[in-house]
Amino acid sequence: MMNDPKPSNLHRPQPRSSNPEAIAAEIIERLTYRIGKDPTVAKPHDWLTATILVIRDRAIDRWMDSTRDTYAHSKKRVYYLSLEFLIGRLMRDTLNNLQIRQPVEEALKLLGVDLDLISELEPDAALGNGGLGRLAACFMESMASIDIPAYGYGIRYVNGMFRQEISDGWQVELPETWLVHGNPWEFERRESSYEIGFGGMVETVGERETGEPLLRWKPQEHVMAVAYDTPVVGWRAKRVNTLRLWKALPVDPILLDAFNAGDHIGALKESNKAATITRVLYPADSTPAGQELRLRQEYFFSSASLQDILRRHIQQYGVLSNLPDKVAIQLNDTHPAISVAELVRLLMDQHGHDLATAWDLTKRTVAYTNHTLLPEALESWPVPLMERLLPRHMQIIYAINAMNLKAVRATGASEDAIRSISLIDENAERRVRMGNLAFAGSHSINGVSALHTDLMKQTVFADLNRAFPGRINNKTNGVTPRRWLMECNPGLFSLVRDAVGDAVSDDFSAIAGLDHHATDSGFQERFAAVKRANKARLAQLVLERMGIRIDPSALFDIHIKRIHEYKRQLLNIIEAVALYDQIRSHPEKDWVPRVKLFGGKAAPSYHNAKLIIKLANDVARVINHDPVTGGLLKVVFLPNYNVSLAEVMIPAADLSEQISTAGMEASGTGNMKFAMNGALTIGTLDGANVEIKQCVGDDNIVIFGLTAAEVAERRATGHNPRGIIEASPELSQALTAIASGVFSPDDRGRYSDLIAGLYDHDW
Repeated sequence: MMNDPKPSNLHRPQPRSSNPEAIAAEIIERLTYRIGKDPTVAKPHDWLTATILVIRDRAIDRWMDSTRDTYAHSKKRVYYLSLEFLIGRLMRDTLNNLQIRQPVEEALKLLGVDLDLISELEPDAALGNGGLGRLAACFMESMASIDIPAYGYGIRYVNGMFRQEISDGWQVELPETWLVHGNPWEFERRESSYEIGFGGMVETVGERETGEPLLRWKPQEHVMAVAYDTPVVGWRAKRVNTLRLWKALPVDPILLDAFNAGDHIGALKESNKAATITRVLYPADSTPAGQELRLRQEYFFSSASLQDILRRHIQQYGVLSNLPDKVAIQLNDTHPAISVAELVRLLMDQHGHDLATAWDLTKRTVAYTNHTLLPEALESWPVPLMERLLPRHMQIIYAINAMNLKAVRATGASEDAIRSISLIDENAERRVRMGNLAFAGSHSINGVSALHTDLMKQTVFADLNRAFPGRINNKTNGVTPRRWLMECNPGLFSLVRDAVGDAVSDDFSAIAGLDHHATDSGFQERFAAVKRANKARLAQLVLERMGIRIDPSALFDIHIKRIHEYKRQLLNIIEAVALYDQIRSHPEKDWVPRVKLFGGKAAPSYHNAKLIIKLANDVARVINHDPVTGGLLKVVFLPNYNVSLAEVMIPAADLSEQISTAGMEASGTGNMKFAMNGALTIGTLDGANVEIKQCVGDDNIVIFGLTAAEVAERRATGHNPRGIIEASPELSQALTAIASGVFSPDDRGRYSDLIAGLYDHDW
């Protein structure tokens, strides 16, 4: 047997060289001995993988130093649980943060390889969908940049949400195949594997000293959660943290008896069932099977993460009494909310604590970020499903609920408030309210913009806020300027750095120094030149992908978001139709040439959102082929919007569309990315738009529409959209054109219901 080596006896590897010749030699070594390719026949993807492995080695050195530092100084760790991590491509980001882009680029040139060419081959990691996942990725990079020890926990999706293609104007969902060449950034950690149970029964196996029954869950089925680690490099490699993603594997990969009996498909049943858990992000939940799969996913990654957290904590400290002092668990939305019940279960059933102690430790350790005011997005699960799939957790949820409601009743709260605060929704089908569970089990509940936090207190969590005052607080979202300015817009960042000094590289607040250059004609000219170059790059991408020629001198009006009625892409399309009508009616006017660019995915089961995508493409087809408006207006819908596409579109924007119905967008982060890249914002007083307006001033943002309070008042007192439409000839004409089939001659009634909805309710 081999003894564990003592750290003092280990020889650390020599620091990696930053000399281009040495780096080139390392790339050849990886290509030859890790990939098994002769450099003379290596394909571009082979060079990409070899280069990533060389870059990864340099991240590993700092990764291990960071881990040693955290253990040596007993530092508190942040554990960020999120169903999404939209990390995009990592090579350029890691090169930038390690400060080695130039020597690596020179090394590749020595080998006859173009860094830009191979970096375009790196796939976007299909680990997220929208703002929730991108926020998680920015937080992970930012925590490493400011030296906060952290782990991100999520799921290693094989096929992500979906790859969006457009066929005859319609969205088509295809599987993402981002892992087809493997993932050279990650490390499989088979030693970090945990058993996850589902179903079964709960048995009484004894009695605690407190008199409580000692219960044990005996699951009917099990899967294994296996960890895959990716290093997350902070700016200047100050710290390297860990993104740990879980893959589901069967306990028994094959039932040999069944296989040998000829039931080859049945023999792999358990293997396929386990693989399904980590196959796809957000499987459709319109069926009972879809709902069960989503709950399985959420419990799977929550349980694995918590078991890993407790294992690491006990390994270092030997006790759990100091858990809140050394561990901060942050729930990113309601998807990991089952963690509250799971942590209580682990503390009670595996570590011997009574309910009161387990509940106290949980509340002092867990915090929850709310991202939505939409009731349908505050998840809830049918009680029968929960009782069947997670019977022990339902016992714990009932016990927590009883304690909570007893405390609330003692305050004299009304029965209506009690019903609102309860973890169980007793209306119609009984359901477990995951938002309420996350709130109850957290010492801190934050909104993601000042407006959103105020609305949380007034709406979805009004009664909880009254019962537990002080728990709700605001933490406005943010984005990392390294990815969203320095990396994606190097021309603008260089201009900013020249103007305000290199301090802006480490402290982005230094960008305020640009105020002194606002009226500098020389600076304005250089800014315009950078913008023009970025627009030319986007125009080339549009030509290559879509075959549509757009003029970089036109105004680029960009709307890139998940497709949803409250985000109001439909409003933007209607404006395009109205503008089209006006240009055709008055071609002699001095029109500013404009290109409207859209990007975003619709949920597969969201009919109206998919119809809006079809409308955008129908409108684009008509407008783009009209010789009257050809040089004045173009509409483009770019398919498969992702991080890499955003990195090209955002720097090219002249106008940033942030036009959600006020009170519906929790924060938004796209608005911040566009603003820091020099786009003018047009939008409503919603989410972080409010705070952007406060920062840039009324003269540097275009605000329109109702406030959140006015929207609420209209909904409460009655809204007459028909009267508003009829009072505007331009609006009425545009809606009539869409509804009557001007843009859908093959199916003139295609959009009649969509437009009729605007007359009857409206977002």
